[in-house]
Amino acid sequence: MPRAATGAITAAFLRAQAPHMAPLASRIARAFPGLATAAATRFAPSSSASSPRLGLVPRLRSARSFSGARASPVSGAVSGSSTSEEGQQLQSELIFLGTGTSEGIPRVSCLTHPTKICPVCTKAAEPGNPNRRRNTSILLRHATPSGTTNIVVDAGKFFYHSALQWFPTFGLRTIDGVIITHSHADAIGGLDCLRDWTNNVQSSIPIYVAERDYEVMKMTHYYLIDTSVVIPGAAVSALQFNIIKEEPFMVHNLEVIPLPVWHGQGYRSLGFRFGDVCYISDVSDIPEETYKLLENCELLIMDALRPDRSSSTHFGLPRALEEVRKIKPKKTLFTGMMHLMDHEKVNSDLARLIGTDGLDIQLSYDGLRIPVRL
Repeated sequence: MPRAATGAITAAFLRAQAPHMAPLASRIARAFPGLATAAATRFAPSSSASSPRLGLVPRLRSARSFSGARASPVSGAVSGSSTSEEGQQLQSELIFLGTGTSEGIPRVSCLTHPTKICPVCTKAAEPGNPNRRRNTSILLRHATPSGTTNIVVDAGKFFYHSALQWFPTFGLRTIDGVIITHSHADAIGGLDCLRDWTNNVQSSIPIYVAERDYEVMKMTHYYLIDTSVVIPGAAVSALQFNIIKEEPFMVHNLEVIPLPVWHGQGYRSLGFRFGDVCYISDVSDIPEETYKLLENCELLIMDALRPDRSSSTHFGLPRALEEVRKIKPKKTLFTGMMHLMDHEKVNSDLARLIGTDGLDIQLSYDGLRIPVRL
């Protein structure tokens, strides 16, 4: 067929499909606003006045700034307190991949209830609402003179969905290590999803896990540990398991200090300290010996399940506030919130504590990115 005729047919086909493609693009944009923004920025014509990397970062809703860093007034990108290019390049960051419970927010049962309306789940159904929460997980973007590494804490059931939204949004690609807090499904259920990285991005991913949780993985993810059972030709996650103890260990160039806690009676879980940051996502009680490891904490990220009381496995807001007063961090972000914790309402109540008690506390939310010292 002549080239001119081929071009004419192609042009006619595209004109015919245009009305159908626009609604599809609109639906994709509504479902994945961060992904749509990243795509629009990545493929837009570049200009000398804007940075392609900064364009991938959406405006953050952080109510207060964190010491030593500020948010860019243009795009919400985090930069170091130094205005030099070198200082900005070495700014480490912490990204909340998920801040919710095992079942996630919104609950399907709330959205389908025939008579009752759940205010928080109704809000969470709206794309971009801070009440939309996936399994608790963070990513540390550790910047050093020798390079930047991406270290994930926990890969739960919703890890794929978190990565689908936040990796393109923040320009993330590799995973240089995954640290496991405990062996419940909301912490390890997404290990199988790591196959996308080990099949297409990198050869393998190191996993750092306590012996007791590794024993659980031998049952729940046996084929990732004993790869001899995998059918030839099948491509599962290529993981390197490293057993950790309740003592400091290294992940690339980052020192990690385990923070042993109880996550229900007789069930041990780990929090972790990274430099000035202390992260405890699943806790019902803190052993006395762990408090020494929490001294001089700049930023505390801690479990706060519900507004009224604790459960048998998680701190509620009253107990979490007691622990903040005892640990005395400079700043606190709560995580692991269920659907009774309305982001705007609870944050409004917490904001009063800065004046009455001198406590700087907020709720975190999925996609929150903050500068940290590691």
